[in-house]
Amino acid sequence: MRVLMVGDVVGRPGRTAVAHILPALREELAVDHVVLNGENAAAGRGLTEKTARELFKAGVDVITSGNHIYDVREFVPALDGDLPILRPANYPPAAAGHGVTTTGDLTVINLMGRVFMPVAVDDPFRAIDALLDGFGDDAVVVIDFHAEASSEKQALAWYVDGRVAAVVGTHTHVPTADARVLPAGTAMVTDLGMVGVVDSIIGDDVSSVVDRFVTSMPTRLPVADGEELLFNSVLIEIDEQTGRATSIKRVDRRTLVQ
Repeated sequence: MRVLMVGDVVGRPGRTAVAHILPALREELAVDHVVLNGENAAAGRGLTEKTARELFKAGVDVITSGNHIYDVREFVPALDGDLPILRPANYPPAAAGHGVTTTGDLTVINLMGRVFMPVAVDDPFRAIDALLDGFGDDAVVVIDFHAEASSEKQALAWYVDGRVAAVVGTHTHVPTADARVLPAGTAMVTDLGMVGVVDSIIGDDVSSVVDRFVTSMPTRLPVADGEELLFNSVLIEIDEQTGRATSIKRVDRRTLVQ
């Protein structure tokens, strides 16, 4: 099984990059499933049903999220619908939506970290133990762990090594170079990166972000505008008989869109 896991999509430029790159990439790499973090897909904060359907049309199978999933209030009821869109599974049980979905022979879990994160959630380590106890030994499971601290993301990957196929980190929008398969067969990378404008600061307008740091004043951070777009992802190969990864490699692309 070949699973492409795609970094945080930032606004319209990110959606444009997905539309331009993903269909051909699925064919080129013979991808079976695409899992993409879409929590910043609508104007840089949150998700809407329209933007979600754009991503599904381009070839995405499952959309994961994180701390911005509830930013567009009108969209929240859709999280309890049939669309394969996840919120972190360790949100309190009463929160709208769900944190696990299955597409074909792949199960996707969305979790969120607690270190330096703005939203209070339950312990992701206890949450994943409870979730994995409910799966059979033949389940093929990948996890999007939306977290700030590199150490927390690496710790979770080691914690579940041999119990899931992959743990990939999202949230920082900065791709890391540590993709590897751990000793017991779990593929991991600390952060996938992002899909958005190259000349940006994590997808946002450069001058606006710089102004916030220089002045310490609250500043609106609009999505960056630019013709060169970045697409960060990893391709994970999984042995379906064992449910463990055999390889993981970065798949990073750029495209010019006028």
